[in-house]
Amino acid sequence: MTGQAAARAAAQAVVDVVALGESMVTFLPARPGRLADVPSFDRGIGGAESNVACALAAAGHTTRWVSRVGADGFGDHLVEAIGRYGVDTSAVGRDPHRPTGIYFRTADDRDTDAHEVVYYRAGSAASAMAPGSVDEDALTAARILHLSGITPALSADCLALVRRLCTRRADRGPLVSFDVNHRPGLWKDAGDGPGVLLDLARGADLVFVGEDEAAAAWGVTGGPAAVRAALPEPATLVVKQGSRGATVFRHGEDPVFRAALHVDVVAPVGAGDAFAAGFLSATLRDLPADRCLRHGHLMAAAALTVPGDLATPPARTHADRLAGLDDAAWGTLRLGPGWTDRVPADNEVEEEVRTP
Repeated sequence: MTGQAAARAAAQAVVDVVALGESMVTFLPARPGRLADVPSFDRGIGGAESNVACALAAAGHTTRWVSRVGADGFGDHLVEAIGRYGVDTSAVGRDPHRPTGIYFRTADDRDTDAHEVVYYRAGSAASAMAPGSVDEDALTAARILHLSGITPALSADCLALVRRLCTRRADRGPLVSFDVNHRPGLWKDAGDGPGVLLDLARGADLVFVGEDEAAAAWGVTGGPAAVRAALPEPATLVVKQGSRGATVFRHGEDPVFRAALHVDVVAPVGAGDAFAAGFLSATLRDLPADRCLRHGHLMAAAALTVPGDLATPPARTHADRLAGLDDAAWGTLRLGPGWTDRVPADNEVEEEVRTP
């Protein structure tokens, strides 16, 4: 078998999760302050969909990232860095005419006025993704296909690709997971972003959306039930409610709410992608709705207690023990930096419970 044939065969192997989307090289400031004042930056990687693939791979699942990068050093770095997490990158295309996207951000909380992000992604290799330009066999050879609302905002071709993948049809294949990820700045020159996102979400099987996103994008207020009323089609809808927790709706089941954890936050980035990864991990294991939510919260806590977007997830046995705590113990659990580094014995789990 030739190298090219071997790569194609690997790309068609069925994996747990395939994630489609743009990843960029991220430049993180060496110290807090305005971008104008920061003298140096450390290089990292960033991309909502590849973050989910990396977190799931680190948690022991088989994953694949499908995208396009430039035929440049930054593209090399992305493919190598994501591959080191155990993610299959054989279906990532290289574009000799378009660059790999990059961005710079400050160290401040992205929810504050001091936070700055500057993207250099217009005309990137990933923005040229389109129906027919990516390996559809690689996309559909999975139990779950994970998408986000970032990709359709990149170009008309990207929107056409995501529309095709979110169209309900008998032969669609994997369960389609869609994280709304409403980024108004990406849609300012791309038409009716909120309307597009609502249409795409209605075509997915499993949807993640923040209560605040639903209000900002669609004017939906009134809590999770109102969001469900606006999105009745997905078999599973997860409404994230910030630091309070999240509610999951499943067809044929009563809604379930589970509180978020008390966390000593190091950096508030990457938590949404980590939550999605934890929820998907539990979904792949056919766990009930409440455990899916708790595994999402635990994976988010791992991301919140490290400086970057990606964190080492808790060992599965550790996460299962914590997810199985009763409501009172869960409510007094507090997690800080380093909590994922060790696996306590069964009789030690209670020692992790602290009054916040």
